[in-house]
Order: sequence, then C-alpha cells, then structure tokens
Amino acid sequence: MVQTQSEIAALLDYDRRHVWHPYTSPTHPLPVYPVAAAHGVYVRLMDGRELIDGMASWWCVIHGYNHPRLNAALREQADKMAHVMFGGLTHDPAIKRARSLINSTPHKLQKVFFCDSGSVAVEVAMKMALQYQTALSRGRAKHFLTIRGGYHGDTLGAMSVCDPVTGMHQLFSGALPIQFFARRPGALDKGWREDDIADFQAQLEAHHHEIAAVIMEPVVQGAGGMYFYAPEFLRRVRVLCDKYGILLILDEIATGFGRTGRMFACEHAGIAPDIMCLGKAVTGGYMSFAATLTTERVGEVIGRREGVFMHGPTFMANPLACAVANASLELLAEMDIGVDVGRISEGLRRGLEPCRELPAVAEVRALGAIGVVEMKTPVDVAVIQQVFVERGVWIRPFGRLIYIMPPYIITNTELDFLTRQMVEVIKNL
Repeated sequence: MVQTQSEIAALLDYDRRHVWHPYTSPTHPLPVYPVAAAHGVYVRLMDGRELIDGMASWWCVIHGYNHPRLNAALREQADKMAHVMFGGLTHDPAIKRARSLINSTPHKLQKVFFCDSGSVAVEVAMKMALQYQTALSRGRAKHFLTIRGGYHGDTLGAMSVCDPVTGMHQLFSGALPIQFFARRPGALDKGWREDDIADFQAQLEAHHHEIAAVIMEPVVQGAGGMYFYAPEFLRRVRVLCDKYGILLILDEIATGFGRTGRMFACEHAGIAPDIMCLGKAVTGGYMSFAATLTTERVGEVIGRREGVFMHGPTFMANPLACAVANASLELLAEMDIGVDVGRISEGLRRGLEPCRELPAVAEVRALGAIGVVEMKTPVDVAVIQQVFVERGVWIRPFGRLIYIMPPYIITNTELDFLTRQMVEVIKNL
C-alpha cells in the first residue's frame, strides 16, 4: 500500500527531529528515504518507487531481500524458541552454526565464540589476544600492530586500530589505546614490491615484545577506502607473526562469505589466521550476528592458564540468528562462488570501464562483487544520493568513493542498469 505524501512527510518530520542515523548530525541530518518493503535486489519506498540496491544494505544482504528459505528458517525457529541465555545452556541451532563455520573456514580454526555484531567480534578477538599473551607471561604485550587505512568498527577497542589520521574517529584519539601502525602495501594493480613489507617488518622487529597481535582486513580494506592490496603481503605477515610469536587476527567482516570471489579473502593468500572475525553477511542480512573463531592453541592457553574468557553477550548465540545464519550458509554452499561472484566481477569491470576516461575520476577498480570509482575530490552525499534515487538505484557514497557491493542474486540486466546509472551520474560531476 502506497502511503500519501502527507503521511510520508509526517513520518520524515518525526524522524528528522528524533531519530539519529549513522554518521549523521543530530541537528542537521542528511536526507533519508522511507522504505516500505524489500524483495530480491529491490527496495520499495513508501511513495511506490523501487530502487535496485547496489549496497546490499551495507554489504550483508548477499542473497537478496525476503528470501523464501531464510524467511522459512526464521519462522520455523521462532515457533520453537526465539531466545534462551547461552550461559549454562546450549541449543541445536548454535551447535549447527559452530559446525558449519568450522567446516567452511580454514582448518586450524576450531573454536567459535558467538557475538552480537562485527565491532564486538573485533573486541572479542582483541581480548582473546590480550588474555593469551598474559597467560604466556608476556605482560608487556598489550598493544596491536596494524596497517594504515584500515577500519574495524565503532566501539572503543576497534576504533583504536582504525586508521589514526584518515579514519572516522580522530575525535576520540585522546581516549583510545595507543597502537602501532605500519605503512599499508601498494595497491593490488601495481603488483608486489619487496619494499611493501619493509615498514611492517621494521615495526614488528622493534616492538614485538609490546605487541599482542597483528590485526588486518585481508586483501580489501573496506570502510577505510575500498583499497585492494596484494595477497603476498598477507603471506609475509603470516611468516613474521610466526617468527615473533605474535597472533594474527584477520577481520573478514566485510570480505567473508564470498565477497572477494573466494569464500574468505585470506584464501587469496593461502594462509590461515590465529583468530578470525566474521559478521555482516553471516545471516544474509537478516539479523545482527557475528562470530570470532580461533585455534585450539589459543583456547587451550586461555583455558589452562587464565581459567575463563572474560566476555559474554546477553544475546550470544541467539537461536533465531543461528537458524537463519545456517540457512544462509546452506545457500552459499549451493553456489559456485568463483563462477557466480566472478560473473558479477566481470559485469562491474565492464560496466564501470567508461568512468576511467572521465576527468573527475581518479581510479576505477573491481574485485569480486566490489566495484569502486574513486573521485579526485569528495562528493556531496546528499545531492548525489538524491540523483541516484531519481534514477532508480540505491548507492551511498562516502568521501571520494562511489562504490557498489550488490547482492549475489543480481541479474546481468540489473547489474548493467546499476553501473550505467553510476556512469551517467559521474559524467555530470
């Protein structure tokens, strides 16, 4: 049912006065567009317009909206049990979820800790690393090493390992723990250069006694700039971490579950982390849910020498989330990720190629189901988003980046329309 303009206006007025949206001023908020429903790759606004969603709702709705099998899994579980505390209790959906994650991630990851969200998964990983090093009597190992340009979440610990200069959290810098930052490697399309690892190696050599773990986004840095780097860098990092007894945490929250053309981005490098953070697409975009996986070794050290791991979310292993996550992973298992995501990758490269010749464009890049047009100057989000909506697509740029990460079910025709609108809008910037 399409709502009247006056009804929509009243809702938007209340929203503007009382509801805070992400990364938006509470006094001068960016415009928002009221959604009535969503299906497949389409979001339907309250005024009846339908938009192809190029963002997969911040990269998590990989199977599209309103998927019948995910809906069925949610309904079936709701009829049995919506929630039960995980302290002292367990349940079939959680056990199945743990088994499916262990079977789909690198073999050495054998312990699963369920979390509320991606940011919390990072916090849990950092706490695991700190407890592990404390248990090994490495009391000075209280810091983390990462590379510049990264983004790991909005909670305090996660913010401390986001880029300290160009990241979104300079406002909190005085309140955050001080971490170590190495120069990030050269871009993927530039190829591997031996100098790419030099600063990272120097930092580790100088400060390894103070470092509990290295934390990185593998191959793709997401919200820090949609930056792609060579898998060889990850291989070298793995070797250096082993040399100095430093844990390697890989944040696969944005890159996991097929987004880069592999099930997990670390597969491009053929390495496994000691701790892996998962989120976003874990439930196919249905519920907030995440997980932190680690090795038998990390679990044994913490358990034997520290006793307990000091974390326990109220909604840990929520049965509804576990059930829909299991259904989502079943759908992924039925895909040929290399072929299916490869199709999208080819469509992105072909569709965005005309942008290379535009004077306002600095660079065009694509990897897996990620397509990025980097502009020479920042864009006006409110203005450009309105233009995209008028053209029937939902794209939310940030900074100098106009990018898309669509659901995997998008058809070639829908993808062509999406990229064509990007090109036409960018032509006029």
